[in-house]
Amino acid sequence: MPLNGNGVKVAIASDFLASFSRIPRKQQGKVLDFVNKFRSNPAMPGINYEKMERAKDKNMRSVRIDQAYRGIVLKPESGNVYVLLWVDNHDNAYKWAENKVYKIHPETGSLQVIEVQEAGQIDDQSAYEVPFRRETGALFRDIRDKELLRLGVPEEQLPLVRRLGDEDELDEIAEKLPQEAYEALFFLAAGFTLEEVLQEAQSADEKQRVNVDDFEAALINPDSRRRFYVVEDELELAAILSAPLEKWRVFLHPSQQKLVERAWNGPVRVLGGAGTGKTVAAVHRAKWLAQHGLQGAKDRILFTTFTRNLAADIQENLGKICSKEILRKIEVVNLDRWVSAFLRRNGYDFEIDYGKRSRELWKQAVDMAPAELNLDPSFYREEWERVIQPQGITSAGEYMKASRVGRGVRLNRKMRKAVWSVFEEYRMLLNEHGLKEGADAMRDARLLLENKNEPLPYGAVIVDEGQDMGPQAFMLIRTMVAEGRNDLFIVGDAYQRIYKHKVVLGQCGINIRGRSRKLRINYRTTDETRSWAVGLLKGIKIDDLDGGTDDQKGYKSLLHGVAPEVRQFQSLRDEVHFIAEYLKKVQKDAGSLNEVCLVARTNNLLDQYRSALDDQGIEVYMIRRSEPEDRAKPGLRLATMHRVKGLEFDRVIIAGANDGTVPLETAEITSSDATIRKEAEINERALLYVAATRARKEVVVTCFGKACSFLHNML
Repeated sequence: MPLNGNGVKVAIASDFLASFSRIPRKQQGKVLDFVNKFRSNPAMPGINYEKMERAKDKNMRSVRIDQAYRGIVLKPESGNVYVLLWVDNHDNAYKWAENKVYKIHPETGSLQVIEVQEAGQIDDQSAYEVPFRRETGALFRDIRDKELLRLGVPEEQLPLVRRLGDEDELDEIAEKLPQEAYEALFFLAAGFTLEEVLQEAQSADEKQRVNVDDFEAALINPDSRRRFYVVEDELELAAILSAPLEKWRVFLHPSQQKLVERAWNGPVRVLGGAGTGKTVAAVHRAKWLAQHGLQGAKDRILFTTFTRNLAADIQENLGKICSKEILRKIEVVNLDRWVSAFLRRNGYDFEIDYGKRSRELWKQAVDMAPAELNLDPSFYREEWERVIQPQGITSAGEYMKASRVGRGVRLNRKMRKAVWSVFEEYRMLLNEHGLKEGADAMRDARLLLENKNEPLPYGAVIVDEGQDMGPQAFMLIRTMVAEGRNDLFIVGDAYQRIYKHKVVLGQCGINIRGRSRKLRINYRTTDETRSWAVGLLKGIKIDDLDGGTDDQKGYKSLLHGVAPEVRQFQSLRDEVHFIAEYLKKVQKDAGSLNEVCLVARTNNLLDQYRSALDDQGIEVYMIRRSEPEDRAKPGLRLATMHRVKGLEFDRVIIAGANDGTVPLETAEITSSDATIRKEAEINERALLYVAATRARKEVVVTCFGKACSFLHNML
């Protein structure tokens, strides 16, 4: 643990940042001055520690910030550890501290905060005002006390846990329990076995004897680190306090820590629902690898994702936690841009086209399709995108042998030969015009790498939003870095697949056996929003990126709030009037609209809302492609459903959820192939899921005229 010049260890609590964010700006400057002085030497004479007579924790002290404000500090009687816990005006600070006791759990070794009524005692019912409704002890009757202790339940709270009859009662006391204890109990209630929960809750290291007086050791415990952080230097402290609500910078969940701070013996796949911190884990993984995991000539890390805007957001977030020296080791770029630059450096003679010029060539090729096949023109595009390009097929012979699993139209050998004539014509037209599609360019880049003697400088590749990348992308990624220790770190969630690509990592040469992990705790959205969003995909089988099926067992948010509101109006004018009134109320309460985003399915629809809200006097800020959002700029945020991915806001308005717009009437939605229609509908549901789960506090869904079919049972 880092020491300051006086051999003292100083940590800052997550609660301290929360309280700091709520005090007036003028006092924040004074707090920052105090904290810098405190960190350099918490024992200096100018800091007056006052005992708190009514505090139940004998180690708790108050310190003066100014005449009106006080800080609350934990100063154990033994050792050289100081922890900043809270800051507030005098009376509120004392009230906050009065019934809190900080103790080291004798089984887990984590530093926990427990709310008590009497020193060393917790009344199992009256202290929490829980109206127990079910049979006493029904929920955990088969779990012994010693096992509950191993899961992090404080001994003082065992009587309370013993009274719980169902999951609703467990949720009602969630804020009173240490977070690790609540999570473990929730997983038990959700159907996981005790062994599974213990394996998830405990580190891989052998259990060490716990010294309940050793606060220094407790602060480096994984569960402690989700709520306490040891400050390294003044610059780091200033960065933390400049954005105190961005706790992801410094506080990682133990499940994230296990992923980030480990030397893996091969590729890792991390799944997790929206809000579980997959990208946060990936960003911290990049930092950790740059600091600890790479050596020698291959000391660079490639951090790649599917779209340019996500790459821009990731670059910005890395800048918030990495020094300039560390950043120089991490290259952030979306994969298409990397491929384009790589091929250009190697004298590639083709232009990579994503439909602008090739669309007309495709029409010419399909016009030559054999009439006797009587196939819908959309069939050829679907076959091209789901069979030809993913498998990298370049000849009729390869097409004869190709797998067509999942295609709704059967083709015999003769029909395949006739269909191939369309694809052959299209490739000829592309070559004549010097064009290649993106998938072709990825395949060419991979073949070039395989034939080159000069390897790339990457010791590791990190992939975000892996569910949106196809087989050609992952075969290329596999070629970019040599197989071995810490080579690939892939995060994704097929519930959020908003593009057409599907992949089986094992078929792309990426073996994740024994190195697949899942994040289950959503700490961004409320559980009401999570439940509503999950309902959009209820009953649909979702893949796990490696040929298996994913599920959302144990997917839970620790936050609670209002359920999403769905409103239907007669006209666009009525809808906009409602939205404007809602925004004016939010602005009055919050002071600004910077933390509110209006999301629409298309850019054209977004422009309509922009114009209509401008007429209502609502200031707006467009979140554009390929640019990180600047939260410092004023105004209601406007973004498409695709662009909003990777971002988060206090409130999200999903506007224009009308029939024909959500789902958007694309060629896939109206395809003659039932399989294609089903996949397209799942992608559209996933878009709505993604948009809703950007909200931390509240979701409002509006439509006019005929409502989106996905919302029929919600109106």
